[in-house]
Amino acid sequence: MKQLITILILTALLSSGCSTPATKMATFSKKSDDSSVYTYRLKRVFEVKGRQGIATDGQYYYVSGSKALYKYSKDVKLLLKNEKPFIHFDKPANHIGDIDLYNGEIFAGCETFIDGRVINIQIAIYDSKTLRYKRSIDFYPDSGQQEVSGITVDTERKSVWMTDWVDGSRIYQYDLMSGSYIGRLHLQPAPKYQQGIFYWNGNLYITADDGDAEFDEHDHMYSVEIGPSETTTQVRLEKIFSEVKRAGEIEGLTMDPVTDELLVLFNRGARITLGMPKGFYPGYDREIHEVYVYDMSKK
Repeated sequence: MKQLITILILTALLSSGCSTPATKMATFSKKSDDSSVYTYRLKRVFEVKGRQGIATDGQYYYVSGSKALYKYSKDVKLLLKNEKPFIHFDKPANHIGDIDLYNGEIFAGCETFIDGRVINIQIAIYDSKTLRYKRSIDFYPDSGQQEVSGITVDTERKSVWMTDWVDGSRIYQYDLMSGSYIGRLHLQPAPKYQQGIFYWNGNLYITADDGDAEFDEHDHMYSVEIGPSETTTQVRLEKIFSEVKRAGEIEGLTMDPVTDELLVLFNRGARITLGMPKGFYPGYDREIHEVYVYDMSKK
């Protein structure tokens, strides 16, 4: 299934005039996560409305749907929603990916996404108190980036990183203050179908929808150590999500700065074709969005 999806995406990109990803995805050993930075213990699971991203400031949970933003209390009561997040955009969009939170603002990777074809990539910024749109930062078209599936604020470098679901060989960095493009970081090996990204204690953590749900294969999280000036970095297998109720689609992630918990958003129940829900698996009549919460211990 994933091989078929890749062929269809590349065919669509070529027919639309986009370039073919130049770097092949390398293969990880999925038998263990012995190279991980942390160990993880599942604490609880809770359901939310959005299917894309999760962020927290330690006081509230913020969740992105494909076309909405939601704000929850820590006891998972829905407090606020914005179901028209694109209404003030200069460039139209229909898709929000994973999100992050910094200095009272929600950073969202937005785009127009239809069956693997993408235009109008931008960083949209919202007020965390009201969920109202504030401004957007355009992406740099010559960077080679073809899609934005996730975004995170790197507080050490005062920059923003973005992942690319179509071609995950590189992640892309922008200046937090000016919005100008800084450069890209080559990932080796490159995780396939990247969904979320988060910066934490000197590392980037990337979730990847690289398990085939048709065969109940588990998805994974990877860790990337960022050096001072490298353009290429090694990627470690950080966690195998074998405890998820039913293998489906992994999405965004975040760390709670108060509790030091890892939060990861998962979808189950819907069949995903070219990155979009198309029907349901047997036993489901809707897609379920759940946040898995983990304790983390340094190895």
